[in-house]
Amino acid sequence: MSDRGLLIVLSGPSGVGKGTVRKAIFESNDNDFQYSVSMTTRKKREGEVEGVDYFFRSREEFEQLIETGEMLEYAEYVGNYYGTPLSYVQQTLDAGKDVFLEIEVQGARQVKEKVPDGVFIFLTPPDLQELKSRIVGRGTDAPDVIEERMKVAREEIEMMALYDYAVVNDEVPNAVERIKKIIESEHYRVDRVIGKYIRMLKEM
Repeated sequence: MSDRGLLIVLSGPSGVGKGTVRKAIFESNDNDFQYSVSMTTRKKREGEVEGVDYFFRSREEFEQLIETGEMLEYAEYVGNYYGTPLSYVQQTLDAGKDVFLEIEVQGARQVKEKVPDGVFIFLTPPDLQELKSRIVGRGTDAPDVIEERMKVAREEIEMMALYDYAVVNDEVPNAVERIKKIIESEHYRVDRVIGKYIRMLKEM
């Protein structure tokens, strides 16, 4: 098995069930992934712990990290920045732990530029009609919003070529098992383990 952990990126169109699948993966007994700790510029709330709940930084510090390319991906929400610090992810991977990210398609593009050896998994609906049914089934969006979501979903599906694998989310348990099999097989790829054997040969 590889000394270095894997960066696993799960994304897909809105309504496909990314959060549900990720939650099911982390609730399973054989899960051994590290969920990435985010960084934020919002104030620390009572009971929150630095490095456990978030990495808390000033707006100036966060923007400096953006400028120097030290954020794996980021976004601004309600006046505060939220994002994934690159150094934390790299240190966790170097420690031999797998890091799991569930992010949007646009964020995945940012990640691929900085960690090209990650495992990029695109979660797909069985078909577009099923995706529309799921979005409608939420009961939270007006018809024009649903049509806009479907338009964006089509654009996101066209970006599937950026990914390594496409997993159909027909049933959540099935999708979870497919993702686990992908991750297991990725650990045994020759390009991930060969460095260890080359070092062993040099030490003989």
